[in-house]
Amino acid sequence: MYITEVSLQNFRNLEQLKIEPSRGINVIYGSNAQGKTNFLESLYFCAMGRSLRGKSDQQLIRFDAEESHIRMMVQRKNLYDRIDVHLKKDEKKGIAVNGLPVRKLGDLFGTLYAVIFSPEDLSLVKDGPAERRRFLDMELCQLSKVYYYDLQQYYRILKQRNNLLKEISKNPKLQDTLFVWDDQMAEYGERIIAARKKFLARLDEIAAEKLSQLTGGKDHLQTIYKPNCDAGMLAEKLQKNLERDIYFGSTQSGPHKDDILFSIDGREVKVYGSQGQQRTTALAARLAEIDLIREETGEDPVLLLDDVFSELDESRQKFLLESVGDMQVFVTCTGIEDSVKKYISKDNLFYVENGVITPQKDAL
Repeated sequence: MYITEVSLQNFRNLEQLKIEPSRGINVIYGSNAQGKTNFLESLYFCAMGRSLRGKSDQQLIRFDAEESHIRMMVQRKNLYDRIDVHLKKDEKKGIAVNGLPVRKLGDLFGTLYAVIFSPEDLSLVKDGPAERRRFLDMELCQLSKVYYYDLQQYYRILKQRNNLLKEISKNPKLQDTLFVWDDQMAEYGERIIAARKKFLARLDEIAAEKLSQLTGGKDHLQTIYKPNCDAGMLAEKLQKNLERDIYFGSTQSGPHKDDILFSIDGREVKVYGSQGQQRTTALAARLAEIDLIREETGEDPVLLLDDVFSELDESRQKFLLESVGDMQVFVTCTGIEDSVKKYISKDNLFYVENGVITPQKDAL
């Protein structure tokens, strides 16, 4: 799978561009704050239907414009897909695949598989459980429309149950109606727990292998699923913690409280790992994500590397570039380091300045 053409209009600071990237490693370089990450964000948006930086859709529109457009052509084997994104101020985003409107994000997933790695990925290891659940959910949603549906239903029910819990504290008789939401929440929650458990069991195997290769066999990584509730026990736990839930006015049990634990040689990386170990753990998780997409879909995802070479030493840069194989890769950087030059072609260079991206065939 690879992108054959990208056209942008008024996306963040990128006023207008049209490029035809290569099937190999594409390097987008230039000074800071010129638009490199904005370009990667447009690619990610076409894959996931949302910003990689969690901003509202309206903030993606160029500040002096009323609307923004993205058009992308994607090829897999002998099939071609066109993704169109239309953002307008004060209106919902519009996304279409091959001219057909996307009603639910689940219908977009799978048109373009993408994996992104950036310096902010340290948050996957260092930050709280919400960041790790987000990593888990975004990956599983790409791979399974069933998981996406179950997740949407679970959070819809969770919201309704929490609203009812708040009302019960004022009107205790409403407690008799809680079972309606509990039964549905347990049903969808159990499906989510099972999918996460299966996914992380395989991620654990692959990420351990990747980290061992990155460190020359010195470190041994474990990726451990820490469910808030054991499989088959969610309905019972909801009943057991009912008084507590009413007191807090929110549901304290379920997969929305899950976590992932990364450990190296039995020590939690978040607490005891060095900065280098934390960074390498995040990289191993992303590389494992690539292999999992290959296994599940038979397709190579598009890899987006946002200013990661500044965070990796030369040996890890080399390992990363040699790991991509025949994948299409988009790399952003402020300059082209000598260790990278042998992996790229002069036809794959793009220079960014003030939101304008131009091919640079004579830069090497």
